Amino acid sequence: MRGMGFRGGSLRANGRLIAWSAAFVVSQANILRLLGPVGSKLLKTQTAPSARAYTAVLDGMDAAETERYRSHFYPDFVHPIVYAAALRAGVRRLDELATLPPTTKRVLLTAPVVAAAGDYIENVAGLYLLDHRDRITDATIRTTTAVSTTKWVLGLGTFAYLARGFVRVWRGR
Repeated sequence: MRGMGFRGGSLRANGRLIAWSAAFVVSQANILRLLGPVGSKLLKTQTAPSARAYTAVLDGMDAAETERYRSHFYPDFVHPIVYAAALRAGVRRLDELATLPPTTKRVLLTAPVVAAAGDYIENVAGLYLLDHRDRITDATIRTTTAVSTTKWVLGLGTFAYLARGFVRVWRGR
């Protein structure tokens, strides 16, 4: 498997990265399965600019859609641990293959943890607001949207950095 990023370092590091990545794919697929067609509405709640927009999304769901929406939260309380572990395993493996500057490594190891924490805040808020719509205010929604956006930027930013880094390793640069 030379030239594919599997040279050097430990077999254990490869195994951790593969295992956590597989767990991420399974977890994400399960959440997508539970959400089904409600997935786009979830994204609208995560990016809502106001209480009115957020409430419109919730009010636009029928009982079955609301139940699908609610059902995704429970596995989504495990999912942040999974993606944070997968990303952190990726950072450690990339560092073995192409030594990262210490500050970069520290930031890349911290970003998934902060993203996961944001995901927990988002999940608690989303589940709470589903049953307490009188608590939906512009300030609450703007805060949860900021947390959601930060989560996405940190998680996807880390993934993008890793993808670029592994491609460079695979190309031998």
